[in-house]
Amino acid sequence: MKQPSDQLLFDSLKNGSETAFTAVYENNRSLFLNFGKKYGLDDDTLLDIYQDTYIAFFENIANGRLVELKSNISTYLISIGKYKILEQLRKNSKKINSDIVLNLTHEANIDIDTLDLDNEELSKEQKELQLNFEMLGEKCRKILTMFYYKNYSIKQIMAASGYNSENVVKSQKSRCLKTLKDAMKNSPK
Repeated sequence: MKQPSDQLLFDSLKNGSETAFTAVYENNRSLFLNFGKKYGLDDDTLLDIYQDTYIAFFENIANGRLVELKSNISTYLISIGKYKILEQLRKNSKKINSDIVLNLTHEANIDIDTLDLDNEELSKEQKELQLNFEMLGEKCRKILTMFYYKNYSIKQIMAASGYNSENVVKSQKSRCLKTLKDAMKNSPK
């Protein structure tokens, strides 16, 4: 639920208050940057995305698309920013364009260890992905799990797995992902 101070700030923004504009920007910047770090983007890129997000938020108020605040301002900003982050990741080719993997990994905020892969309700594509994922080597499964399921950054994977270089982790992740994608393409339909 929104904070009373959020409603006051929102009303001030609707009235064109420069002080409210600055306060909302400053109050939410570090929260947004911390949220965005789990996607593995650098601080400069995240700051650019935050600025674009804030401009979109402000424009939604200015052009009348957002007339009533139904959540915290920070929640609204993060919901806009999440899509901008995903768009940036697609541009950087850090995410697979496969809807299957995107749905399984990014939106599911669950721990891989608690996922019931034997559930009969898995779709045919999910079962294929499960089978092909299990056929990967242990290192590949570990890297892909850390990156896509647990949202580890490349640096975090490097530290957790004992790699000496971020480039080695990136290369290994790319090779593993290519292997998985190739296996999915070659799976019997």
